[in-house]
Amino acid sequence: MTVHTSMLHPSPELRAKLSKVPQVTVYFWIIKVLCTTVGETFADYLHTKLGDNLTRTTLVMGSILIVSLVVQFRVPEYIPAVYWVTVVLLSVVGTLITDNMVEHFHVSLTTSTIVFAILMLTSFGVWYASEKTLSIHSIHTAKREAFYWTAILFTFAL
Repeated sequence: MTVHTSMLHPSPELRAKLSKVPQVTVYFWIIKVLCTTVGETFADYLHTKLGDNLTRTTLVMGSILIVSLVVQFRVPEYIPAVYWVTVVLLSVVGTLITDNMVEHFHVSLTTSTIVFAILMLTSFGVWYASEKTLSIHSIHTAKREAFYWTAILFTFAL
């Protein structure tokens, strides 16, 4: 089997097309901050609209997140609408997970922050040990994508 040098050192355009995440620019961070804000606000809104039942809200939104992740994993490249809907849903579910820990299990926010920081750092450690990279420019396998979305969930739950 021959390997073309263009695949070993792809152009920036090809690298962007192969990765399933957007380029990190100032616009990326603006949209990400907006997604975080919308996710937290929407989680609180849904919680009150679904009868003030945090468990039900978490199950409903968790189910929608799973559908979104299935779609995200199946698309062959970065598709903005699919990617950013998944980010917003991760923000909603991450917020709901933390709210559940505080409300149902009486875990302090300090403790939940420490727990999710450890989980996030652990996910990065396992990701690096497995893939020898944490580069978001090389999210082109299901395994790397799974590491990526796991780390994102832990950051939102923080």
